[in-house]
Amino acid sequence: MDHRASFQEIETAMKQAKKRRMYERYQTVYLYLQGTEIEQIAQIINRAAKTVKGYIRAYQTGGLSGLQMNHSPGAPVRLTAEQQEQLKQTIVSSVPHDVGFTARHNWTLEIISALIEREFGVTYSLRGISKMMHRQGLSYTKPTYTLAAANEEKQRIFTESTFPDLKKE
Repeated sequence: MDHRASFQEIETAMKQAKKRRMYERYQTVYLYLQGTEIEQIAQIINRAAKTVKGYIRAYQTGGLSGLQMNHSPGAPVRLTAEQQEQLKQTIVSSVPHDVGFTARHNWTLEIISALIEREFGVTYSLRGISKMMHRQGLSYTKPTYTLAAANEEKQRIFTESTFPDLKKE
């Protein structure tokens, strides 16, 4: 492919790019074809030289379509399937107090994080734990508190008399 056709193809792609990252990839190849050094391109687009080389290699092997972004799989899973199932069963069948935490009734992301670190020696961010719980089919809700030693008669009087009177004021 001659450089003139390449330049036109890349210029058109740059003008039509709707995503900044795709524009950046096209710009990288454009600058490279103009003879700009890789280190200079890296400074211009504010990326590592290794990234620039990857864009150029992708273009050389696959043309413009080789520059398309693929889905990023993210970091590798740190817990095995068995460990994840064990964690899920612990959360579903017990409360934090049952497994040695001071919290009595509610699992929080922080407590789950501490459990994972204690049991498996692995650390996760709270966001990572939240995503793992979602993948496990578990949902996260804020805990609500109930008074274990509440007097039902006093609660009824408050609900029927005291609270409506307070709302009127």
